Amino acid sequence: MSSFLRPAVTGHDSADRSLIAAHYKAITSHLAITPPVSVVIPAMNEAENLPYVFKSLPDWIHEVVLVDGNSTDDTVRVARDMWPGVKVVKQAGKGKGDALISGFAACTGDIIVMVDADGSADGQEIVSYVSALVGGADFAKGSRFANGGGTDDMTPIRRLGNWALCALVNRKFGARYTDLCYGYNAFWRRCLDEITLDCTGFEIETLINVRVVKAGLKVQEVPSHEYLRIHGVSNLNAVRDGIRVLKVILKEKGVRRSARRRPTAFSVNVPRGETS
Repeated sequence: MSSFLRPAVTGHDSADRSLIAAHYKAITSHLAITPPVSVVIPAMNEAENLPYVFKSLPDWIHEVVLVDGNSTDDTVRVARDMWPGVKVVKQAGKGKGDALISGFAACTGDIIVMVDADGSADGQEIVSYVSALVGGADFAKGSRFANGGGTDDMTPIRRLGNWALCALVNRKFGARYTDLCYGYNAFWRRCLDEITLDCTGFEIETLINVRVVKAGLKVQEVPSHEYLRIHGVSNLNAVRDGIRVLKVILKEKGVRRSARRRPTAFSVNVPRGETS
């Protein structure tokens, strides 16, 4: 039989613990991390959904960056009410890709997490993404089809299209993805220096997945469950957006990494849009 005796806390020990507490961010009673985590949420007229999104976010997040696509409802006000310290970026261009690029440029955290504003993603899953990154991955890719994942929001035609496009990417670029067209992902901010993001639409998620592989970054899939959009109607069109994704894949096939130029507009030192 053995026992463990906790030593008495001296003034010096107490001071050390205070320094540790200030440096590390507690996630649970058994887990703490030091890298600050930024969450990027692109939103346009999502005032009804944002309360659900923000309520699911863990309180240890370093910052939330909301990219407002010129909403005509109370999206910005609701975001500030739900998360008083939210950083709001007014999107200058159009499209999800443009919004994400603007949000990435405004982030100050070492880890960046992409979260949709429609309530389909569970913010409590962020700890799994962060754990994958801290554990050695460069890019933590959410997957609805990995063991433990799932989706409530995929029609048969979208499922088939996602499977076909995923298989194409795996074959052409040597990836091992189980899911391709899913926007819940996380990565170290330094990875932005390795992947050039130069498209403005929905297909940016595929572009990221392809260029991460081409850059030789370490990828770990994270099982994720996609829920139904809570309010409103999605702008997603399976055929139209599927064709755009296919064009990105085929175009990317012949592009050497050394031939790509990093656009000035994406530099993290250059602001995109108005931040408040």
